Amino acid sequence: MKARELRELSIDELERKLEELRRELFNLRFQQATHQLKNPVRIRFVRRDIARILTILKEKERVS
Repeated sequence: MKARELRELSIDELERKLEELRRELFNLRFQQATHQLKNPVRIRFVRRDIARILTILKEKERVS
């Protein structure tokens, strides 16, 4: 997701998205450990999306 799209979401929506991405990252790591991962680059994208969401959440906390 783009940062611009994430900034439009509310804090609750960002937290839900964050939980969803963390679950996906866990599943991807599990697949990687069992040698079933088909797209290893997806791990990098998910980690970056998590970082973006955490950054935007911190920005919103400072403003509030």
